[in-house]
Amino acid sequence: MQSTVLVSSFAEIAREKDIDRDTLQVIIEDVFRAMIKKRYGADDPEAFQIVFNPDNGDYQILHVREIVEDYDLEDPVSQIEITEALGIDEDYEVEDELAETIRIEDFGRRAVQAALQTFRQRIRDIEKENIFKEYSELIDEIIVGEIYQTRRREVLVLHNKTEVVLPRPEQIPKDRYRKGDMLRAVVLDVDRDAGASPQVIISRVAPVFIERLFELEVPEIYDGIIEIKKIVRLPGERAKMAVISHDERVDPVGACVGVKGSRIHAVVRELGGENIDVVPWTADPIDFIKRSLAPAKPILVELNDDLTPPRARVTVPADEVSMAIGRGGQNIRLASMLTGYELDVYRDIKSDEEDVDIDEFTDAIPPEIIQQLKDIGCDTAKAVLELQPSELARRTGLSDEQAQKITWLMEAEFEREQAEEAAATSAAGLAAADGPVREVAEESPATAAEGGVVEGDDSAPSEGAAPAPDAETFTEADEVSAEDAAAETDPASQAVSLSGADDSDQPTA
Repeated sequence: MQSTVLVSSFAEIAREKDIDRDTLQVIIEDVFRAMIKKRYGADDPEAFQIVFNPDNGDYQILHVREIVEDYDLEDPVSQIEITEALGIDEDYEVEDELAETIRIEDFGRRAVQAALQTFRQRIRDIEKENIFKEYSELIDEIIVGEIYQTRRREVLVLHNKTEVVLPRPEQIPKDRYRKGDMLRAVVLDVDRDAGASPQVIISRVAPVFIERLFELEVPEIYDGIIEIKKIVRLPGERAKMAVISHDERVDPVGACVGVKGSRIHAVVRELGGENIDVVPWTADPIDFIKRSLAPAKPILVELNDDLTPPRARVTVPADEVSMAIGRGGQNIRLASMLTGYELDVYRDIKSDEEDVDIDEFTDAIPPEIIQQLKDIGCDTAKAVLELQPSELARRTGLSDEQAQKITWLMEAEFEREQAEEAAATSAAGLAAADGPVREVAEESPATAAEGGVVEGDDSAPSEGAAPAPDAETFTEADEVSAEDAAAETDPASQAVSLSGADDSDQPTA
């Protein structure tokens, strides 16, 4: 390979990788010195001088040696005998310096190929370092790239000719990705030890992604007038954002929502319909908890900071318990994450409201489980039935089967009370009836007190009503399976679902 071809190859590679002139000169000098060291066994900067002009691609390698007397040669790399020097030029004398030009061809074809490979490796190293520095400065910032490949566990995106990765855990569940689409995400991390080049991880589920989107849509946030104190989210479902204004003339919630919701709807569309609640931040934890549970309006909040994490007992009107908990427990979970308190929602029980205290079930439920129910605010049967079994299991640490059995037990208790009330009403009606009716009642094999059907009595309990399970129903799980218990209980009475009770699916202020 000719020297001009080698240098032109160097310059072409450098242009492709956007390497500046000074860096290119340093790399080429290092490559040439590696070639010199391999051939001569030494790399003395005084003995070998490299002159390179990156503007026009000219270069020159000079081998400088001192002329010594014959037989006084000690270092053939830095010295040359007078006889050999005179063969090059008759004007040389002892102690003169002889500068001889070394051509690339003198190193041999293999050395040139090795030099080109070394140069490419150095370029790759510089490129990896530049990628790491560039994206390390972009962490928590939004980038926009083009999707060029979708895989089972990740999506590959091109951003400024650099491959970035969107792993499945960082994807919004409702998103659908197609090749060629533009994707907006936030840089989450840069893994330097990921292999051939640094791996740039991007995310669409990180809370900071919502913060950056609001900075783009709300000038007051970008200018620092409004500060986002904290963001918590269940990606693809719902998020809560606490904001505060540093200018008393600016309403932080109104500025984030915009006229007719124009600003917040732009963010919601980018997130695939994820609802966002904007909450005004306050340093008072009690007031902040009340605000975070919107649209529910708590009546009373009692704090317990001695526990880890701290807990708060929140009392809400009976008709707002479902709103406070939210669909699938979303509202109370996000409020707990936002405030830092584990929230226990209690119903405001009126004096004339019928309910059953949780302590009435001590014969069927172990005391330690009753205490766990009390710890999360379920001190009555109706409070337990306000929660889905899955949410009850999550908050108490019980198994799904235990939570389901507790729910069935509470439902059966109310059904039994209804049956006893109906039986009492039936017995009272029989006592006041005429003789023929009383005779029919006396001849009936099932008395009203036993829940039987009395001819002509429309107040008798339905055939689907199930008696309350005994103490062994819960404590001895092997004797009654979940399917048997479900068959004994009226399916209509088990429809304790929070999915339709949350009225706050739309973005709220």
